[in-house]
Amino acid sequence: MMNVSSRLAHYLPAVAILAVVLGISGCQQDPEPSLTDDNPNTASQTASSQTSETLPETKQILPAAEEQPSQLTILALGDSLTEGLGVASDANYPAQLEASLQERGYKDAKVINSGLSGETSTGLVNRLDWVLQTKPDVTILTIGANDAMRGIDVATIEANIRTAVQRLQDNGSTVILGGMQIYDNLGSDYVQSFAAIYPRVAKDMNVTLIPFFLEGVGGDPKLNQADAIHPTKEGYAVIVNDNILPVLAPTLEKLKSADANGSVNASEPAAKNTPTETM
Repeated sequence: MMNVSSRLAHYLPAVAILAVVLGISGCQQDPEPSLTDDNPNTASQTASSQTSETLPETKQILPAAEEQPSQLTILALGDSLTEGLGVASDANYPAQLEASLQERGYKDAKVINSGLSGETSTGLVNRLDWVLQTKPDVTILTIGANDAMRGIDVATIEANIRTAVQRLQDNGSTVILGGMQIYDNLGSDYVQSFAAIYPRVAKDMNVTLIPFFLEGVGGDPKLNQADAIHPTKEGYAVIVNDNILPVLAPTLEKLKSADANGSVNASEPAAKNTPTETM
């Protein structure tokens, strides 16, 4: 008897540990009915579940979804001057603007290039339903030059621009309007009437105005391509740094302050979806 007791005492720690393990195993929840033993995903899902249960600290350090910074979406909407006809994809103004904003600390900034060569104000209005899917916080609207080159009636151009601005505002986007001017060969009356569209629309519709989108670039052979119409990479750099950013920066600061105060653009929908446009 003494020998049996001695042996039992010797094995008691191992028996106790085995009992504890079996007890824990018996308390585990049965697998979900949809997960069967012959399901190839069962092993990986079980391993993933066990890993997440044994590492609660990892979950705790992840920020909540509402704490994640929201993307700042800027829509560059217009014609070939926006598209960047004749320059590399990283040399047009939307690309340079995005890079500049990120350098300034707007790491979440995304500038969507929705420029289309040959676009008129009528064509732009017709594709608004598509571009509005990007849910832009800010839209830089530059349109009308192709209309003027075709001699389209000024009243028609203005009506289309007003329609575009209104649609953008109704969908929660803050609009910045790029003013345009044209050469005098269309006659002084037409030229003056065309140029007057932009400040008038900006005033009436309470939008920020870039007085002349091509200021400092238009007419300068060193900053334009051979056609004397479309800027070079260097020309676009001037447009971004001297014409757009001085107007855009205060607008972004206002949006940033509004977000910090827990508010959003008054007409901006709560949910945002930002697909990349491929037109």
